[in-house]
Amino acid sequence: MTAVLEVTLAWFFKNAKGRDEKSFYRNEAFKDFPEPTIPITSPDCGESGATLAVDYTADGAKKFPTLEWTAPAEIAGAVKEWLLIPEDPDVPLKTPICHGVYGGIPPNKTRVEPKDFELEDESKALLKGGFHYGKNMRSVIYVPPRPLMNHGVHRYFFQIIALSEPLDKKLLASKASREQVAEAVKGKVLGWGLWVGSCERKW
Repeated sequence: MTAVLEVTLAWFFKNAKGRDEKSFYRNEAFKDFPEPTIPITSPDCGESGATLAVDYTADGAKKFPTLEWTAPAEIAGAVKEWLLIPEDPDVPLKTPICHGVYGGIPPNKTRVEPKDFELEDESKALLKGGFHYGKNMRSVIYVPPRPLMNHGVHRYFFQIIALSEPLDKKLLASKASREQVAEAVKGKVLGWGLWVGSCERKW
């Protein structure tokens, strides 16, 4: 896409942002958890709301932010698995764009960093961090932030979800989609946390 076309589209869709209510954490599985309960931060990018450095965007090194979270005491012993979903709710579409799906994160793993997202075994959709990746908008491991030029600031929602039961291994190994995972987590959600990174591209 040329810069002129990109800027034209951004102007045309300048008010098409803020699809927060369509975010993953708003689906039916989260009806008992309207607010985040799991603290999550990024040691290399900062607290939630931080502006992503160029290395964490499609214009730079395309790095995944290091994330750390803590299970609240009341659920710590019940967590059997973690799920991580990054999305852009400010894309000019009817629903957020899914930038990645990461399931099967072990219960004792409460930190992910860029090297965890390197491929270990494609036949099992397995990453070096010991968890699986699913299907996103480009069918790659991770789609780094690249908002439309001149469309203003886009927020990227990194959602961590605590599960009371592990997801089916066959599902995870098949590069499950956001929709498949949303269905699979029903009745398993113990809580969730949200870290937001911001990005803007100007012409």
